[in-house]
This record gives sequence, structure tokens and C-alpha cells, in this order.
Amino acid sequence: MSGMAMGFAMFGILMALLVVRIPIGIAMFMVGAGGYVYIVGDTLPLLNSLKNLAYARLSNYDLVVIPLFLLMGQFATHGGLSKALFRFVSAFLGHRKGGVAIAAIGACAGFGAICGSSLATAATMGQVTLPELKRYGYSGALSTGALAAGGTLGIMIPPSVPLVIYAILTQESIGKLFMAAVLPGIIAMLGYMIVVRIIVTLNPAAGPAGPATNWQEKLMSFIAVLPVLLVFVIVIVGIYGGWANPTEAAAVGAAACGILAVITGGMRFEGLMESIVGTAQTTAMIFLVLLGADMLNTALAVSQMPTELATWVRNSGMSPMLVMVMILLIYVLLGCVMDSLAMILLTIPIFYPMVMGLDFYGMPPTDKSIWFGILALMVVEIGLVHPPVGMNVYIINRLAKDVPLVETFKGVMPFLLSDFMRIALLLFFPIISLYLVHTFQ
Repeated sequence: MSGMAMGFAMFGILMALLVVRIPIGIAMFMVGAGGYVYIVGDTLPLLNSLKNLAYARLSNYDLVVIPLFLLMGQFATHGGLSKALFRFVSAFLGHRKGGVAIAAIGACAGFGAICGSSLATAATMGQVTLPELKRYGYSGALSTGALAAGGTLGIMIPPSVPLVIYAILTQESIGKLFMAAVLPGIIAMLGYMIVVRIIVTLNPAAGPAGPATNWQEKLMSFIAVLPVLLVFVIVIVGIYGGWANPTEAAAVGAAACGILAVITGGMRFEGLMESIVGTAQTTAMIFLVLLGADMLNTALAVSQMPTELATWVRNSGMSPMLVMVMILLIYVLLGCVMDSLAMILLTIPIFYPMVMGLDFYGMPPTDKSIWFGILALMVVEIGLVHPPVGMNVYIINRLAKDVPLVETFKGVMPFLLSDFMRIALLLFFPIISLYLVHTFQ
């Protein structure tokens, strides 16, 4: 069996294991170990590889960033910082038609700036904003659709755990990737807000205007949210400004969020323990998936599939843009059956060499690597709201018990259209993701 055939066979077995609900980390490890033994023909090389695999991966200092960013998000969730963000955006936008839904999207973006997880953003902001949306008579489809889509901003707005994983896999700068995600994240937020405005223009009953607030209330809401903005600035500017490395900035951000959660959110010992346990559980899950991906990638490397595939693409005569579009379509399809982290870990070792071997607008390798990372993140983000899986959709629908699941999926469709338009924009104008990187380097 050729390397290419062996690689595709391993992917077929992996998909079959996922269909029968084997956890992704364990499934990747099983397929990788089995494929390695099949290719090499002996178990001894596998055992030699295993004795170094876990240490080589988990001794990476950059991985400390992941639990720190997760802890920062946990503190923000249990400390009530999400309510302050929603009150702030709602004070300025809630009095317009669709304003409360727009405020919910803005609050999701703000929460994503201190969380780094889309699922946590969707769950937390859903608990805060769904009662308000229902109180003002918003339609179920608009309420749940806006929140499911807005939750995806949790991984789009830095800091982002999938971006950290991408940086580790590709040896790219975490700071540069975070800076590159800022403008696409803002465009994503504005695109969702425009979608809400279009929906309420066509159907005013879907999103009635909320109450107006005076300037004193606006000022008070701004003062309440100022510490959250300060945490974001410390983390992002600290990393890219050279004041701190990503681990140090994440540690400062987590400590700051913890202090804010105690002082402003009233978090007590129970909330602290929930934050620590939640961080430990999620970190363990991510590290297990990392180990499984490493085992699978080791088997793929032995099979030579990534190298053969990259060579075939280079010699196929297909235009680089066509190759990129095909890669993005594969991501959309994978998003129907896999979560975002698994997609990044599974596909980057295969797609990254292909992309780096092609010419896109004459970009140097570093720019190409950053641009592809943001593009991949944006398409992975779609999988969180794309039928039939769409984890954000299920989370929001579980919170909005009176809204049928079909209505929620209908509600996210206009936001998906906004996502595809944004991806096309970044595909043809890479400067959107590279402008800040070039400006501040």
C-alpha cells in the first residue's frame, strides 16, 4: 500500500471511530498506533516512539499558555464579568431596533477577548442575555441565532486557544497570530451586527427596540467594564509589545481576572474551586487530544503521506487559489462532524506543507503562515454553528428551552452567509490579517 493510500485508509478508520462516538483523542491515538505498527511491521519501534512522545509534547513551555487562558476565562465566567460587558454594550446600542441582540454580539466579542473558548462564550453570554432578549419580545430564531454566531467570536477574538495550538504546531509566533486575528475578529463582530440590522429592517417585530439610557448610566457601565478592557490590553499589547512573553501575559491576565472576579463579581471559594476544576478538566482533554494527534501525525510522517500529497499538489497544475478553496471546503465539511480543536490538530500537519509550498500573492513564508492560520481559524469557527453538529447551536438551544432546534438553525443561516463573505474577503485581501502585524513589527 502506498503512503497516500495508507494515509487515506487511516483517515477512513478514524472517521468510522468518530461515528461510533469514540473520543477524538483516543481515536487518533488508536489509529496512529495501529498505522505505525502496520507500516513499520513491528511493535518495538512504536514502543521506542511512545517513550518520548508524551515528554516531547508536554514539556513544551508554550503549552502553559493554554491552562492560563482557560483559567482566565473561568474567572470571567464565574465572576460575573459577562454581565458588565452586556450592560455596557446595551447602554449604547440597546435602544435601537435589534439593539439588544446587537449588544449581545458585542458582549460576546468582549467576553471572547478574555476567554478564548467559543463554547464558554456561548454558554455564559446565553445565560446572561437570553432572558433579556425574551423580555423585550425578540423572536426565538433571532435571539438564539445571534448568540450561537456571537459565541464563535470566543476563538476569533484573541486570546484564542486554537490559535495557540496552531502556533505550536507550525512554530509560528503566538503574538503575531493574536495581532493578525484582531481585525478579522472586529470584521466578524460588525458583520453579525449588520445581519441583525438587516433582519429587523425586513421584519421589525423580530427585534423591538429596548429602553433608552441616559449618559450617567452609559458612563457608569463604561467604568464597570473598564477593568475588562484593561485585561485585554495587558495581554495583547504585552505580548506583541515585547513587555512579556505569552505565558507571562496569560499569567498576569488570569491573575487580573481572578482579582476582578472577587472584587466586582463577588466570586467566593466555591466559584474559585469550580474555576480550577473546570480549567483542569478542559486542559486534560486538550492535552489528551494533543497526544493522540502526535501519535497520528507520527504514523502519517512514516507513511510519507503529507510529503507525497504536497508534491502531488505542486505538480498537479492547479492554481494555488483553487487548492486553498478546496482546503477551506474540506474544513467546512469536517466541521459537520468534528470540533474545532480536533480539526486544527488533525489537518494542519497535512495542509500546512501544501500551503507553504504554493505561491499566494508573492507573500513571504511568515506572512503566508499567519494568513493561513487566520483563514483556517475562521473556517473552523463556522463548524461551531454549521448543521448538523454546530456545538454552539446546541448549547444555546439547551438554554432557550422554548425555542425549537429547527428555529435556532434557521436563525444562524444569515450569520453563516456573513461568515462566508468574510472568508472570501480575507481570501482575496490577505492584508486584512497582516496589516497590524506589519504595522507593529
